[in-house]
Amino acid sequence: MQTPQTEQTPGTLMQSLYETDFYAWTQEQAKLLHHQQWSHLDLPNLIEEIESLGKQQRAELRNRLKVLIGHLLKWEYQPKQRSRTWLMTIRVQRRDTQELLEENPSLKPYLEEALQKIYESGRDLATGETNLPLKTFPENGSYTLEEIFRNGFYPGEPAADEVME
Repeated sequence: MQTPQTEQTPGTLMQSLYETDFYAWTQEQAKLLHHQQWSHLDLPNLIEEIESLGKQQRAELRNRLKVLIGHLLKWEYQPKQRSRTWLMTIRVQRRDTQELLEENPSLKPYLEEALQKIYESGRDLATGETNLPLKTFPENGSYTLEEIFRNGFYPGEPAADEVME
């Protein structure tokens, strides 16, 4: 025996699509926006997704800063272990973070707050990857934003030429 199908309004159909096939839902929302069919948009979910996109950009900024700070700490506090890999990670994270900020200039005022939030995570990363005790690294960030982003800033004693070339 078949169960009768219930009619769905455009709103409930969109909610169902949102829950079962997110990609299809995004394509449908884009089509509706393109054709200016405002009354058919799934506004609650569309608002939620747009807000989520902004949060993702902030999270990406924090993650890049965490990796960058962790590697700067490793560089400074474990000079005998320095490698081209560490150097390249620092360079790539600097470049990618600066690119993220160029593409999202409204994140720049958030930089100082982000730096405060993630320093401890960068410290944890450095501890985990060096096996040095956590107390080896300063409790509070010792690098300024200017230093963190300055090409050529590598804290601690100068590196051996073969690592830098």
